[in-house]
Amino acid sequence: MSDRTTPTTGSDVELIGLIAASIRRERERCGLSMAELARRAGIAKSTLSQLESGAGNPSVETLWALGVALNVPFSRLVDPPRPMVKVIRAGEGPVTHSARADYAATVLSSCPPNARRDIYRIEAQPGETRASDPHMPGTVEHVMIGAGRALVGPTEDPVELGPGDYVSYPGDAPHIFRALAADTLAVIVMEHI
Repeated sequence: MSDRTTPTTGSDVELIGLIAASIRRERERCGLSMAELARRAGIAKSTLSQLESGAGNPSVETLWALGVALNVPFSRLVDPPRPMVKVIRAGEGPVTHSARADYAATVLSSCPPNARRDIYRIEAQPGETRASDPHMPGTVEHVMIGAGRALVGPTEDPVELGPGDYVSYPGDAPHIFRALAADTLAVIVMEHI
């Protein structure tokens, strides 16, 4: 499955606009041309052009690739500025979907100034494994399962987790998340060292 091109709700349209502005802002901050960023991220320049113009709807994989190429956390591309007290109800927040698995990541908290961590709520269903390419060097992922079961961790040595179980592993190496039970919920904290 490739990046989706048609937003379905008003919140999708808002998120796509936010992503478009964020990608453009970060690309310009790095002094990169569209062609160079597309090359570094391993995506077509036409795809990047669509994303920056707000005409595309990127998958989790595309956003991770862009974040790595820009050397910024994924959340910097999808999370708008928030007030000091923040409540995100179940079903709310900026959600991105995997193109390869029944996996959705919602940014709960992005890295504030002088901190290097992001927090995500994961909702996943059994089926395809969500395989992640390495993130920025020094990234560590912390995962805690809230409901269901999942196989999580380094691609070569993942562990099975159930409700309340926790694992941490290098996020700058290939890793996976595969739901083993329906309606699996998890929280992932990503440290960017």
